[in-house]
Amino acid sequence: MNYLVTVLSDRMQAETAYVALEKEGIPTTQITILGKGYKSADEFGLIDPNESAIKQVKLMATWLIPFGFVAGFSFSLITGLETFAWAGEVGNHLIGALLGAISGGLGSIVAGGGVGLIVGGGDALPYRNRLNAGKYLVVVTGSETLMRKATRILRPLEPENIQGYTVGDNLV
Repeated sequence: MNYLVTVLSDRMQAETAYVALEKEGIPTTQITILGKGYKSADEFGLIDPNESAIKQVKLMATWLIPFGFVAGFSFSLITGLETFAWAGEVGNHLIGALLGAISGGLGSIVAGGGVGLIVGGGDALPYRNRLNAGKYLVVVTGSETLMRKATRILRPLEPENIQGYTVGDNLV
């Protein structure tokens, strides 16, 4: 499946684009308008990358924090390190386990996509921000041939942005 996402500044432009696509024979079932009064990003299925990253980080933490705890305890037990003399033998093993758990938590952030949460990633967020700013999106789905035809129709309307995606890209 291919997607062609066009950003338009107001409702009139979005409706003009929709009508132009319809007149040129593009099925209305493959054209969607997103914006105020039309479909929302959530209704269309435009994923929220922050929500997805948080969910993945939590899933990874469920496994990596206990694993880190056990690994830290085991490492301290095997090596017999006395890093903190004041803590005693059992205390050193528990501190090692605690440090292992903390490492597991950091690992869950990195492996679970938390870096993308911090620095941002994917194209869905900029599109969501444009919708929040009152812009409209016209999305056409279909074959590569249909995408080329839709691009040819939409370019003369001078949209703010026009971008094509194929399945596997970072949009939906």
